[in-house]
Amino acid sequence: MDRFTRGIASVAARHPWRTIATWVVVLGAVFALASSGGGGFIDAFSAKGSQSERALQLLEDKFPEATRASALVVFAVDDGETLQDQQQAVDAVLADVAGADHVVAVADPFASGTISEDGRTGYATLTFDETPAELGKGSFVPLTELVTASSTADLRVELGGDAVFLNAPDETSPLEGVGILIALLVLLVAFGTVVAALVPIGLALVAVAVGIGGIFVLAGVMDVSPSAVPIAGIVGLGVGIDYALFIVARYRENRSAGRDNATALADAMSSSGAAVVFAGGTVVIAMASLAFTGLGALTSIGLATAIVVLSAVAAATTLLPALLGLLGDRIDRGRLPLRRRPTKGAEQTGWWRFAHRVSGRPWPYLVAVVFVLLGLAAPAFAMQTAWPAAGDAPRDTTYRQAYDLLGEGFGPGVNGPLVVVVDLTVPGVSASDVTELADDIRAVSRIASVGEPQVSADGSTVVFAAMPTTAPADLETSVALAEVRGVLPDNVYVTGLTAMTTDLNGQLSDTLPLFIGAVLIASFLLLMLVFRSVVVPLKAVVMNMLSIGAAYGVLVAVFQWGWGSSLIGLEGPTPITSLIIVIMFPILFGLSMDYEVFLISRIREEYDRIGDNTEAVARGMAGTGRVITSGALIMIAVFLAFVASPVPSLKMLGLGLATAVLVDATLVRMVLVPATMALLGKANWWLPAWLDRILPRLGVESPTIVEPLRAQTAHEDQLVGR
Repeated sequence: MDRFTRGIASVAARHPWRTIATWVVVLGAVFALASSGGGGFIDAFSAKGSQSERALQLLEDKFPEATRASALVVFAVDDGETLQDQQQAVDAVLADVAGADHVVAVADPFASGTISEDGRTGYATLTFDETPAELGKGSFVPLTELVTASSTADLRVELGGDAVFLNAPDETSPLEGVGILIALLVLLVAFGTVVAALVPIGLALVAVAVGIGGIFVLAGVMDVSPSAVPIAGIVGLGVGIDYALFIVARYRENRSAGRDNATALADAMSSSGAAVVFAGGTVVIAMASLAFTGLGALTSIGLATAIVVLSAVAAATTLLPALLGLLGDRIDRGRLPLRRRPTKGAEQTGWWRFAHRVSGRPWPYLVAVVFVLLGLAAPAFAMQTAWPAAGDAPRDTTYRQAYDLLGEGFGPGVNGPLVVVVDLTVPGVSASDVTELADDIRAVSRIASVGEPQVSADGSTVVFAAMPTTAPADLETSVALAEVRGVLPDNVYVTGLTAMTTDLNGQLSDTLPLFIGAVLIASFLLLMLVFRSVVVPLKAVVMNMLSIGAAYGVLVAVFQWGWGSSLIGLEGPTPITSLIIVIMFPILFGLSMDYEVFLISRIREEYDRIGDNTEAVARGMAGTGRVITSGALIMIAVFLAFVASPVPSLKMLGLGLATAVLVDATLVRMVLVPATMALLGKANWWLPAWLDRILPRLGVESPTIVEPLRAQTAHEDQLVGR
């Protein structure tokens, strides 16, 4: 692998303008394909083979009008008044709404009886001519503006409903761009020169741009979740900067050691460049493993993130060498005042001294850190997950206001109705039995009311709603769903957002062991190939699980328990999103493996050179400590910027990722790694002889003598097939 990355870098460095032009063409081609053949973004939230999916399919085939999007115009007046007093104003609002795009029907609340018992709250159901997916993100913005502008001092008007909530445009915060500025400051401190600091950021932005273009192309061939772009973007930006940082740092280290630019670049690409390929490969494998969950939304997010990470790896191994070849000595331009080139040897650094201190007394350090990590992870055992609902949205959004008003006026179950679908074409409940079926469902203790049945035009399908007594995210609502399904014959199914999310949670529970096992096994095998060891990858898997557990524990404490939630803009405890917990696992595992690969590859390099395990660990930490810390600070800055997002799920993702990176780069890499490697000694590098013979060799090496790039033209051209 080291020869391959060196060969790729050689060609790129010798033909920099051709390489840059190729990237420009690729960027243009990707966005051209995205604009012409790229598709839209749809959340495929359905559990394959579940009852809710069968019901949806039945409605699409036999009762398509029942699958059309709907929304609720919610009206409310103050205490002491009733909506009847404002009927003229209500009628005026409904007349305006009826003329909005895609609205085909408006149910008057006075005629349909959707007025609360106290007469203060009511809602009108709007029916559209397309499904929520066909309408797409942001489609309700004009209608929202129309409805909210209708509010007066005497009549409050809000727009709500699942379709409005799910299709709301993605909200952003201006603070999200601060992460890049902080990353620039960290790079300035780490490198001490303006040019060297700008290169990783510019490279990452290009890689993310190409990757996002690829996501739009992917959306043309499969359903891609709208969340794929922000999630892939945040990960791609972090790893893109980090990968470039590791290579540039090694390149400048080689130059400081007296090597010419060509040799310094060749050595950097054969060591750090190869490590980037393996580290990126780990992230790609981890993200692609989301396909094992069987959920379309998660699969698309995994593939989208893998595309962006692949783009970051490609940029680091081709575009970066081209830029470094063009810059040459100018990489040190713009040196900051009072900053000098580092002249310390490994033995003079704090990292070297700290590694020896930990290695000298490994047990106390090991026990103390494990105790801290287990303490951070302990709250995770109390985790309760749910799916996002309008009730978790910021209070200033109209769909959250509508959600609260409906819950106060009609009970919490009105926001999460169960949709009962009867297939009259198969044996079971007949048309004459539907009334009795509705009575059976009404008799379930956790059901507040049952709506009037609606029959399809061909008479083959019946649909009606059942309102639970509890809110959509309440655990009692899932119990109510199970009780309702328990009284249904074989030709009756339950769907709706609440039923769909419950079925999705069930599928996640069933497939999670397979998904986690796939990530762990794939990562273990890849690290075993890289480091020719059984012990090193096994330790890495255990340590990464500790980091992930700590991140989950912090999320439970902050979001579920509400500890310090006001500091990140929350109004109190918020349910932890199921999808975020699942998405975080491969991202965190992949990012943790990044640092593992960079650190252990340097340790292995030193061990092969000097043969002393303790000294190799100390020198490996001395060589990578500053760079890994800088990379971690950049990741933390990028991730924490998303905590400023008004969307709770993005807050969770940002805080969870930042916590795991912080724990991994400090407690794990600085303490657990030297402590465990000191205790295990030569056993760190144990590999059975029979296994050593059959495993392919894909090591990350750093040659001590490398010919200048210009002298290797013919050989390296052959390596890349040119």
